[in-house]
Amino acid sequence: MTSPGRGPAALPTSSPAPAPPTPAPSTSGPARRVHPAWWVAAVTFLALVGAAAFRAVPGVLIEPLRAEFGWSVSTISAAVAVNMALYGLTAPFAAALMERFGIRRVVVCALLITATGSGLTVFMTASWQLVLLWGLLVGLGTGSMALSLVATVTGRWFVARRGLVSGILTAGGATGQLVFLPVVATVDARWGWRAAALGTAVAALAVVPLVAWLLRDRPRDLGTVPYGGTAADDVEPVRHGAARTAVRGLAEGARTRPFWLLAGGFLICGMSTNGLVQPHFIPAAHDHGMPVTTAAGLLAVVGIFDIAGTVLSGWLTDRVDPRVLLLAYYGLRGFSLFLLPPLFGPELQLSMIAFIVFYGLDWVATVPPTLALCREHFGARAPVVFGWVFAAHQVGSALAAFGGGVIRDVTGSYDAAWFGAGALCLLASGLSISIRRRPAPRPGRGAAPDGLPPSPEQAAAGSAHG
Repeated sequence: MTSPGRGPAALPTSSPAPAPPTPAPSTSGPARRVHPAWWVAAVTFLALVGAAAFRAVPGVLIEPLRAEFGWSVSTISAAVAVNMALYGLTAPFAAALMERFGIRRVVVCALLITATGSGLTVFMTASWQLVLLWGLLVGLGTGSMALSLVATVTGRWFVARRGLVSGILTAGGATGQLVFLPVVATVDARWGWRAAALGTAVAALAVVPLVAWLLRDRPRDLGTVPYGGTAADDVEPVRHGAARTAVRGLAEGARTRPFWLLAGGFLICGMSTNGLVQPHFIPAAHDHGMPVTTAAGLLAVVGIFDIAGTVLSGWLTDRVDPRVLLLAYYGLRGFSLFLLPPLFGPELQLSMIAFIVFYGLDWVATVPPTLALCREHFGARAPVVFGWVFAAHQVGSALAAFGGGVIRDVTGSYDAAWFGAGALCLLASGLSISIRRRPAPRPGRGAAPDGLPPSPEQAAAGSAHG
């Protein structure tokens, strides 16, 4: 849109934000060849990768902590379960806090809290301290940079390519935690688990200056508009009642059928990835004689292929019915888990490599289509509602993390856990395909979830956030 004396990217005089006294920079041409949204996405990617280092540590350190302190797998898994539960339950409130205080402040504080929790673990002497530091502090910190951050950044900065960008950012978080595994395992083998814990703290702290320098809260802060959108797509943020915003998002979502179907499927997604495979794959492989470093390397390969799988999923989400994608992702994941137990052994076989490659492609491929369905049904409130859907993901992760440890202690094997997770994945396929599509709203009308009156943000956004 054009106004006298301004380039095509200038904000109109009817914009909710005050117009700058000088012409706004253009989003194209020689003055700005790369839209600022891509720089925001890049630094968000780095923040997610830095925070992901903390997500890599529990699976590697189960055996060292057992050896030094004599704690059972169930005891250590309890701390991991608290971490994963808070990682999810913090997400909707973090999304609301980003509306209230801005993305940059929330992410910087989250990185500092996470680094503090990890660094202090080197002084622990009792299991309750592991729960407090790794479970509580690291869970709260990493939860503030969970997938709600992805939803907020893509919702504010992108109109076009949302599915692709959500796939790339999701891959950053999920891949980082897996790629760090062999690094953590190597550091632990040479210098002990305390050095590994301190190393992950340093990794997160290294990202803080970049976030403080480059991450911006909204397009209007740089005098531009969202990528592929207009000034009308840069909706005025909610500056009060962060907790009320989060609770209202849950209340509105819980009154709809799609919310429960998405949350149910994502709960199972968490159980079959972060909850079971991430912390328990390495101990399960070690039970069959495979070295810890080899098993950690296999999970790193999962992380590498996760990049391709999640980015491809984001690209497909822009073009294919998200329900069909979820049906395929969950179904194929379930069948692969049924095939996993016989693949374990002291030697690395081609069949195990094939499983790792497939599981990497499918690891978090579910996120872009799930996020797309949340946007479709909940409009401008999608980041907060998706935060609650993601909370279900992490509740499932916590249940599987603790349950996997109990199954191992009681039966002496993880086999029952793999088979149970496979069966639940088939259930998730059925839940996903049963979600009804919502017609795109007509121009000028706010998108409200399933008959609910539109919120002020939805009314302002109109159909752009449908």
